Amino acid sequence: MSDPTALPTVEPPAAATSPTSQEELLALALQELQQRRQDLTADIAALEQRREQILKEINTSFSGQSDAIARRVKGFQEYLVGALQELAVAADQIELVVQPMVVQPSPLDQVPSEAPGPAPAPATAGQFSQDDALIRSLLEGFQGQPDFHADPWKLRRTLEPAGAVLLEDWFLLQGGRGAQPSRGSRHRNALVTAAAVAILGDLYGDRFQTLVLAGQPERLGEWRRGLQDCLGLSREDFGPHSGIVLFERAEALIERADRLEERGELPFIVVDAAEPAIATPILQFPLWLAYAAGPGEVVSDDDLT
Repeated sequence: MSDPTALPTVEPPAAATSPTSQEELLALALQELQQRRQDLTADIAALEQRREQILKEINTSFSGQSDAIARRVKGFQEYLVGALQELAVAADQIELVVQPMVVQPSPLDQVPSEAPGPAPAPATAGQFSQDDALIRSLLEGFQGQPDFHADPWKLRRTLEPAGAVLLEDWFLLQGGRGAQPSRGSRHRNALVTAAAVAILGDLYGDRFQTLVLAGQPERLGEWRRGLQDCLGLSREDFGPHSGIVLFERAEALIERADRLEERGELPFIVVDAAEPAIATPILQFPLWLAYAAGPGEVVSDDDLT
């Protein structure tokens, strides 16, 4: 039995935490909070940077897709306009083809009754019949895959079948002298003309020069860009002493063509579809191609865009 008189045992209280330990704990907690704050701040900055990058990529991608869609829509629109104009031209094609036949024949086409004299000048009517096989072969080759790396003065674009038919008729039936229906746009007419220049280059080398007549600087600019693109030319190839010369006035073109013939060279004259008439002196030259305008190609100032 326990002694009732014994006093109860009292345990001493636990030692209180010293002020130094509390300050260390607070400092440690504060340090951890500051570290976490720095980590969160860095994460937020990284997320903001990523957000800006994503927004930039979205805007760039949307803009690029919009431009691509706009180009496709414009291309399809030009195709539809060209197709409709071709249908309209086809309806009047008989009249357009007959028109050159009412023009008084050039003296160069007259066959003398006397004994044969010197050889005729290059490209007189009927001369291309001797090159029938070569011309047909070249036209067939032009309708294949485009050769974007071809040498300058060679056709770098694909010629449409309708354009090939037009040139075959102009070379082999009209003898390189006559009007043909416009292809509906100045760009398409430039492509056909570029094919003709490429063929004439194979036939005559550098003995001919192309002279383009279009009544406004804007139209001449479109001709220059079209021929430059289709034949791989540079700006230096367009000028008074170059392979292609551009004219706003028929008088200046005729004067240039006369000087070429005096030097024994061959002028190849191209008349824009927007020209309302063909100057009579042009008809005397052995090589000329006039594009007969379709509906709206003469009246509109924005024609053949």
